[in-house]
Amino acid sequence: MADFFDAIGDGHAGFIAKQPVFFVATAADTGRINLSPKGMDCFRVLGPNRVGWLDVGGSGNETNAHLAVDGRITVMFCAFENPALILRLYGRALSVLPQDDGWPEIAPHFTRLPGTRQIFDMAVESVQTSCGWGVPHMTLERERDTLTKYHAKATDEERLTKWAGRTQSIDGLPVRVPTTPPTVANG
Repeated sequence: MADFFDAIGDGHAGFIAKQPVFFVATAADTGRINLSPKGMDCFRVLGPNRVGWLDVGGSGNETNAHLAVDGRITVMFCAFENPALILRLYGRALSVLPQDDGWPEIAPHFTRLPGTRQIFDMAVESVQTSCGWGVPHMTLERERDTLTKYHAKATDEERLTKWAGRTQSIDGLPVRVPTTPPTVANG
């Protein structure tokens, strides 16, 4: 059975903080529905109705493109240990890039990672929890360091140049890219 809440409570925030992976789903009017797994300890609860996560450049930028068109987003966490639980956050989000006015306010909540591209800022409209009994038990072995190593080989300027040529999603939607190097707390 699912339960809905108007805001993220302390118990929800504690559960979110313990999860090593989360999933982000977005869609535009046409084209593919995007579902992306995320990790790297980059998610933060910023308030009872606000969350954010730092995004490192990878194979695409679909979340950015979809949010620019529609803004709707679902973020899902699931427990791989006991007690079983699935927690979803529903709301609207936007991409905050290093050159945006909102960057100085949100960036200090995050530790800069090599390849930092943007921070997603989400207004949470509702929280849903459900049983999670169909999710298997699994154990986290370790984070992958491949993406961090990949980005550590390049300078900020080299990454900016590469991203400047990636201005469309896989469905041809426009994508905003950083035009200035990111600065965040600890980095």
